[in-house]
Amino acid sequence: MATTTPLLLRLAYLIGIIAILYPTWQMLENYKSNFYIFNPRDMNILFQEALTLHPNSTAATINHIVTSLQQTHGTRHITASPFPDDASIQSGVSPYEDEWVFNNAGGAMGSMYLIHASITEYLIVFGTPLGTEGHTGRHTADDYFHILEGEQWAAPSHTLQMERYPKGSVHHLHRGTVKQYKMHKGCWALELAQGWIPGMLPFGFADSFSSTLDVYTLWRTVWITGREMVRNLVAGKI
Repeated sequence: MATTTPLLLRLAYLIGIIAILYPTWQMLENYKSNFYIFNPRDMNILFQEALTLHPNSTAATINHIVTSLQQTHGTRHITASPFPDDASIQSGVSPYEDEWVFNNAGGAMGSMYLIHASITEYLIVFGTPLGTEGHTGRHTADDYFHILEGEQWAAPSHTLQMERYPKGSVHHLHRGTVKQYKMHKGCWALELAQGWIPGMLPFGFADSFSSTLDVYTLWRTVWITGREMVRNLVAGKI
């Protein structure tokens, strides 16, 4: 009897915690989209506009998108363009070296530049001049992969056919789904994620602990992401 009573108490506490947390979670689920600053449809329109205006320059395409977003949402929510002048656009070399970081996740490796980050959204430039392949991760957010240059291939586990995403297309990875993917040589993308971003971070950091042991890159990634999340929180966006 003495053993049973504490066990029942623990069970009662657990049920009580779940009874409190579950409605809170449901409320946040219903309202999280109110905190978004981006609309996938509008983002796609801007993406297509940039490709039309700059069909032969990925750097100019990125600069057009970022400067347009700054005009729409302000510099408090949107970071500096990674290619801010003619020299960087022509060379394809960003002057903001410290703002770029390698990202190793799911066995794939690429370069990342953060444009916006909050608890419910992020927008990044991601890609590789070399090519890479890996696991998408099973995420707590919807992911919209706008192909700026090159081609991405993807496949879920249940099909013998691959999906092709060439320049100008959008690969929408729905929340909770997973695929194998491959970015070919010279593939770059504008990636918009909307949902619970903290739930995605362990996947993004895991390879640093289990494989690369690149502590400096991990630190830079945490610092840049945290800095932008705090800045957007202070500016009233979560």
